[in-house]
Amino acid sequence: MSLTGVLPLIFLLLLVGCSGIPFYPFPSKLEKKDKESLQTSRPYNIAHRGAIGELPEETAAAYVKAIEDGADFLETDILATKDGALVCFHDLILDDITDVAEHKQFAHRNRTYDVQGSNVTGHFIVDFTLEEIKSLRVKQRYPDRDQQYNGKFQIITFEEFISIALDASRVVGIYPEIKSPVFINQHVKWSSGKRYEDKFVETLKKYGYKGTYMSKDWLMKPVFIQSFAPTSLIHISNQTDLPKVLVMAEPPGLTQDTNQSYWTLTSNAYLKFIKDYVVGIGPSKDMVVPVVNNYLQTPTDLVTRAHSYGLEVHSYIYRNENAFLHLNFSQDPYLEFDYWMNKMGVDGIFTDFTGSLHRFQEWTSPLSRDNEDASALLRKIASMLSNYTKN
Repeated sequence: MSLTGVLPLIFLLLLVGCSGIPFYPFPSKLEKKDKESLQTSRPYNIAHRGAIGELPEETAAAYVKAIEDGADFLETDILATKDGALVCFHDLILDDITDVAEHKQFAHRNRTYDVQGSNVTGHFIVDFTLEEIKSLRVKQRYPDRDQQYNGKFQIITFEEFISIALDASRVVGIYPEIKSPVFINQHVKWSSGKRYEDKFVETLKKYGYKGTYMSKDWLMKPVFIQSFAPTSLIHISNQTDLPKVLVMAEPPGLTQDTNQSYWTLTSNAYLKFIKDYVVGIGPSKDMVVPVVNNYLQTPTDLVTRAHSYGLEVHSYIYRNENAFLHLNFSQDPYLEFDYWMNKMGVDGIFTDFTGSLHRFQEWTSPLSRDNEDASALLRKIASMLSNYTKN
């Protein structure tokens, strides 16, 4: 569906967003029976922070657009506010993609904190209450993308995000990340000594998310819990059997909890260990296929080895713009999709352009609804010709 097709809903979101009132009611009042089920016959289309190729990231509008565009899963980053509310936001600081600098009452909130061994200065989300966070508006991160929606949408809570997915007319999964758990646990405290990860799982349970991967319960409300911190995923394994994915950053990235290189986490020994806690890994594309001078090199065997341990591979991030496409793909994102799904064999793709991936899959998958419709039409035409011949 084009952006024009969701403009009325986006306009409504604009009105509600400006009022500061959450748009989505509790999903328990909105649940619909007999929803179209989640597709499981082809790699998952994972909307990276929503449809952020067109709209500001992790906003209600971006997630609504991603659903309309055919996303299987909505991906989000979960952080915590000063008063312990869980919200959808990627950065620890608010400065880069909100209008916090325009709010003079927050000027004194500028802080410098240690973040994984580096001093970072800015307006940190952990120094703001939820009410204060809701007064801010989000803007597009990338200057070459559409800027017309800057300042229109507010930051949403984890619960509002869940409501958007559960209110969809078909089954749409969620893919929330336990983001920066070491930092969050250092700066935000909850009653009874609970950790950030505990509150994260509590929220999922509140909305009925349960069950092992591909179980009946899971298929009704699909979710993958992701994190770059392996100890967080191990910590929650005693609280929920929901499927978990260990996301991996390319070098020189280090795990924030164990200070390991992610390369060490791709060893056979580690994959054998972590498979007891996760159903998959989420490596960056460059970890799977090295790149030199923007050209792909000989692929590693990471996907094959992960599959040998029963682990899925959901790779990231796929973006349509030429600036992000490797030269091998001749400025064609469809060639990139084809390479990663059909040659490399990944099981899921995190993309900024959900609509593009959905169209590619519909056009090329033998099980796509478009192909089913086309086959039905051909059968009808054949029947008509047969009757004509008989007459």
